[in-house]
Amino acid sequence: MVDDTILTSPSIHWLSSDKTDYIPESVFDWLMEAGSMTRRFEQHCQNVSVMPFREGFITPEALSSESEHLPVSEKYWLRETVLYGDNIPWLLGRTIIPVETLTGPDKKLVDIGTVPLGRYLFSGNNLTRDYIQIGQQGDHWVRRSLLRLSGKPLLLTETFLPNSPVYK
Repeated sequence: MVDDTILTSPSIHWLSSDKTDYIPESVFDWLMEAGSMTRRFEQHCQNVSVMPFREGFITPEALSSESEHLPVSEKYWLRETVLYGDNIPWLLGRTIIPVETLTGPDKKLVDIGTVPLGRYLFSGNNLTRDYIQIGQQGDHWVRRSLLRLSGKPLLLTETFLPNSPVYK
């Protein structure tokens, strides 16, 4: 099981877009994946599964630098998960969703449980991505995306764990 410290420490060092030329091409290709990471992982294993680690509403004070990427909101839905390929932990996911995004059919986001976020988000044609930002957390590669679901924002941070096919 993953403990709390792996999700929060050490801090992530975000790279400026002109400082990515030292990233191996194969890793860079994974980090810049525009489609569903879940679908991409499914090409490398028999079964992709998700274990929710933490879910619930948080206040703006609980956000760190993430608040720079999202509109001000009274509260945010936080979902932290571990994504597994054939029962091997491959990715830590952290999604932050302003409560205003959780309207209409997108209210279901608080109830997806063990469904991979990518399966939900990429199941329709109402998803856009504003950007992908690349970072490092110790020896792990990380990416952060501002996504828009029906035009409404959510922030997704993905940390690629050592056994992930990203490093193969």
